[in-house]
Parts: sequence; C-alpha cells; structure tokens
Amino acid sequence: MRLQFILAELGQGLRRNVSMTVSVVLVTFVSLTFVGASLLLQAQIGKLKDDWYDKVEVSVFLCPAGSPSPTCAGGEATPDQIAALEDLFETELADEVQTVYFESKDDAFSAFEERYPDGYLGTQLTVDDMQASFRLKLTNPENYEVVNDVVTGRPGVEVVEDQRRIFDSLFLALNRASLLSAGLAAVMLLAAVLLITTTIRLSALSRRRETGIMRLVGASNLFIQLPFLLEGAIAAVLGALLAVGGLWVGVKYLVTDWLSQSVTWVAYVDESDVLAIAPVLVGIAFLLAAVSSVVTLNRHTRV
Repeated sequence: MRLQFILAELGQGLRRNVSMTVSVVLVTFVSLTFVGASLLLQAQIGKLKDDWYDKVEVSVFLCPAGSPSPTCAGGEATPDQIAALEDLFETELADEVQTVYFESKDDAFSAFEERYPDGYLGTQLTVDDMQASFRLKLTNPENYEVVNDVVTGRPGVEVVEDQRRIFDSLFLALNRASLLSAGLAAVMLLAAVLLITTTIRLSALSRRRETGIMRLVGASNLFIQLPFLLEGAIAAVLGALLAVGGLWVGVKYLVTDWLSQSVTWVAYVDESDVLAIAPVLVGIAFLLAAVSSVVTLNRHTRV
C-alpha cells in the first residue's frame, strides 16, 4: 500500500513538472557528457603514453668534426671515448638502459640514402657529413633526466636528445583540452544542481496540501520526502544514461569505425572504456540529485 502510494505521488509529480523534469534531464545529459569526455580524454592520454613512451629512445649524438660544443674541443669522437660510453651504459646506467644500439657514420649514411635516395632538399650528402650516435632504449622512459645528467658533458658527446619531448607538447595540449572540458562540465553540473533544486522545490510547493495531511496522520519525514527524492534521482540518472549512450555512439562511430581505420598506428579508447566510466557518471548524477533534493526538502517538507 505504501509503495503504491509513493509510486502514485511520483507519477503525479513527474506529470506536474514535465518541462522542468525534461530540463533537468537535458542539462544533466550535457554536463555529464562533458565529464565523460574529460574522463575519456584522460584515458586516451594514458593509452598514448603507454604506447608511445615504450617506443621512444634517447639519442646520444657523438662529436662530429668541427663541432662548436665544448666537449668536442678535441674533434671527432675517438674509439676510446666510444668504448668509455659503452662501458658507462653497461655499468653505471645498467639499471636505467634496457638496450643500446650504436649507429656508426656508415649506418647513418645508409639510413639517409634509403630515406632520401635523391638527396635532402637537392643536396647529396656523404658519409663524412653523418654523425655517429647511440640509441638508448630506457627501462623507464620517465627517467630520462637521470640518463641525461650522467651522459651530458662526457668527452665525445655533443648532445643528448629525448624523443619523448616530441610528444610532450601533444600531451600538454590534450591535458589542457581535458581541463577545459572538466571546467565546462563543472559549470553545467552547477546548472543541473540548481535545476534539480528548483524542480523539487516547485514540486514540494505544489503539493503542500498533501504533505500537510501526511504530517497530520503521522507520516515520517522519509515517507513524505521519498517521492520528491525519486523525482530528482530519476531525472538525473536518465540524463546520465543518455550521456553514456551519447558517448558510446560517439566512440563507436567516430573513433572505432572511422578514426582507428584511418590512423591505425595509434591506440584509441573504445566502447569498453565508455562502459567503464558509466558507473561513475550514474553515481555523480545520483549524488547530485540526492544532495540537492535533501537540502531542498529539509526546508519545505520537514515536520
């Protein structure tokens, strides 16, 4: 009997405030879409880092003839200096360096000829124009600075370059886009809270006579407030489910079916990532509705 009464009150409240309920659903949908997009963007950044950071190398370029670098004052790197660097990688930096590949000037010239068979910008280079180098695969790419501090300034070393820096600007741009999405989501969530609060307040005011009678017959606060709580929760959770659906469709057709087919060398988020964040979005929606409803109802329906 009580359940039937609560459901009847819930249906009546939803019918009385259809426009406000739809507004709550739409605002929650938009705001949680931004939240979900921010979470997916962070997941995408994590996938890119895991994939690309494992492939990047540290390049230790050895002194060529005529280099202005102070460490190259003695001219081109000597065999003894190269051997000392190899010993350094195998001893002091053994825990940081996973693999070492030495690229001689002849190797560099062969790679150049393969890539630019007609010369670079109309200029045909020779072996003497090439620069020998070490390619280091790090155990943990995040520890580049450790390797850089040890190797930089060694005799025979002109410069140390980390390929990871190529991607840092991209990750910075993606992180800023994620922060922008999160900021817009916060604004929209605030709008959703205000709308939920207004909807519940109007619903409570329109049923003051019913709630007054319920107080007189001894109904508890929970029994009086439950239909209002359910109204806000249903509208917010419905908006969250629409956001999950929208994100799933977007990832399915824009990322999985289109982008991943066009650019195949990048690891992308997929539908499973959307389903993974779905409980978070629904939980946020329910929490917003619960907090907004409780605060509002305690002002208007409390015995």
